[in-house]
Amino acid sequence: MRIRFTPLLALLPLLAACNSQPETTNPDGADVAAADSAAYDPNASSDSLRMGKTGGVEVGGKLLTPDKTLAENLAATPELSQLLAAARKTDVADKLAGDGPYTVFAPSNAAFKGLPYGAMAGLLKPESKENLTGLLGYHIIQSRLLALDLRDGQEITTMEGHKLKISVQGDNITVNGAKVTTPDAVSKNGIIHVIDKVLLPPSE
Repeated sequence: MRIRFTPLLALLPLLAACNSQPETTNPDGADVAAADSAAYDPNASSDSLRMGKTGGVEVGGKLLTPDKTLAENLAATPELSQLLAAARKTDVADKLAGDGPYTVFAPSNAAFKGLPYGAMAGLLKPESKENLTGLLGYHIIQSRLLALDLRDGQEITTMEGHKLKISVQGDNITVNGAKVTTPDAVSKNGIIHVIDKVLLPPSE
C-alpha cells in the first residue's frame, strides 16, 4: 500500500526555512525472485552467499552480522545512527526489528548531511511524522535482495509505493544515482546496502 504524504521535494525548502538549526521487476517487466540472505564476499559462490556461509560485513569499523536484526545492525554502527534515529521517530524501527524480510538502502550519516540545511531537523519534528515515514519507506523494499540479484535497468517498488531505478556497471551499483558503498550487510530479517545519498521520493 502506498504511503500518502506531502511531496518531499516541495517540503524540503520549507523545512529549511522554518528551522534555523515490494515488488521487483527487471527491465522487460518480468518478476524477479527475492534472494535468501547471506553476507557479501566477492570471492564466494552464489550458493554460499544464499546459504549465509560468510560471517559479516564491516561498516564504519563495526561488524554487521547475520545473527542480528536490521534494527540491531543499524544500532551497531555509529555511521548509520542518523537513519536509526529517524526510524525510531516512526513505526519503521519496529518493522526493521520484526520478521521482514526487508532490503534497506541505508544512507550513511554523511549522506544525511547532504540534505538542505535544517531539512532533517524539520522532518524529525512530531508534526512531520507522516513525511518522515514516507522518506524512510522510499529506502525499503519488502523482500531480500542481495547485490547479485540487482540488474542494470531494474526497477523495484519501495514500501512507500514508488519505484527505484537500479544501475549496475561492473562492480559499481547505484540506486537512483546514489552509490552503494557497502553491499550485502546481511541480517536475520533482511539485507542492508549502505548508500552515499538520501533518496527523495518523486514530487507527484
